Amino acid sequence: MYKFKFEKLKIWQKAMDLGEDIDEISDSFPKKEMFNLSSQIRRASDSIALNISEGSIGQSNPEQIKFVGYSISSLAEVVTCLFKAKRRNYISEEIFDSF
Repeated sequence: MYKFKFEKLKIWQKAMDLGEDIDEISDSFPKKEMFNLSSQIRRASDSIALNISEGSIGQSNPEQIKFVGYSISSLAEVVTCLFKAKRRNYISEEIFDSF
């Protein structure tokens, strides 16, 4: 059923869902943010799953831990972008809290 080890990881599956959810909400950001906050939050959210998958393929434990660290850094970036979006009134408090 699974072709890659990372496909069965719940953290990868949740990261994939997060990327889709972020993509959806960032569509509502103003046009002026297309190449700024919208792009940044999309790239950061996608980077979470990308790093988890990259770290799980034939890597040693220290390498895998390094890529999980990259994913955590990307997650922090997403959280900061969500704070920016809330402060600029692009998303509501409820949407912010749901993430």
